[in-house]
Amino acid sequence: MNHQGQYFIKEDPWRIFRIMAEFVDSFEIMSRVGPAVTVFGSARMKRSDPYYHAAVTLGRELAKHKFAVITGGGPGIMEAANQGAAQARGRSVGLNIALPHEQAGNRYANVPLHFHYFFSRKVCFVKYSCGFVFMPGGFGTLDEFAEISTLVQTERIPRFPLILFGRKFWRGLLAWLRQQMQDQNQFISPGDLDLFTVTDDVDEAIRVILDYERRVGPPEVVPKAFA
Repeated sequence: MNHQGQYFIKEDPWRIFRIMAEFVDSFEIMSRVGPAVTVFGSARMKRSDPYYHAAVTLGRELAKHKFAVITGGGPGIMEAANQGAAQARGRSVGLNIALPHEQAGNRYANVPLHFHYFFSRKVCFVKYSCGFVFMPGGFGTLDEFAEISTLVQTERIPRFPLILFGRKFWRGLLAWLRQQMQDQNQFISPGDLDLFTVTDDVDEAIRVILDYERRVGPPEVVPKAFA
């Protein structure tokens, strides 16, 4: 057996225990949070940007309507949404992960969790949310948008509200999805682009989430993707 094989035999069992511990600790805390909405967006968003201020307002309004606000726990849009929730004395959840550059935890998360693995963190975003708001962001935001859209499209989770906040930012991507994925190649079905609400209005985003809750009721059953 080569050196690499010996390494995996030695290290992988301990890695499994670390993964299990990360799930157990986070599930125990998140199960007490209550109905929640996750807000995604760039860690690099400046505090002077209008999107930052919109995220503060969004977090505050969600908390006023008794939703916990979940973010990735970092700066930028995440900080803004956590700030708004904390200002309204709501549950402000930050699922932070250690990264080499930009991901330091923000001070507004009053329910902070720390992750080593991206995949366990991503499970917590989806498992404990009944709505998702995608503010402008980078690869991470795009990754979450694609993954959660896939879970809804394939009915692995309910048809939760998926809100793309920022018409100008998302316009180009949506045009490409319609032209390339839907019209020219039929890689997605005609109704798949109707899964999203695109808006620049915090009030509209809140209304979409509240309408869903009124129609469906608060989440009580674990989505089957995680059952």
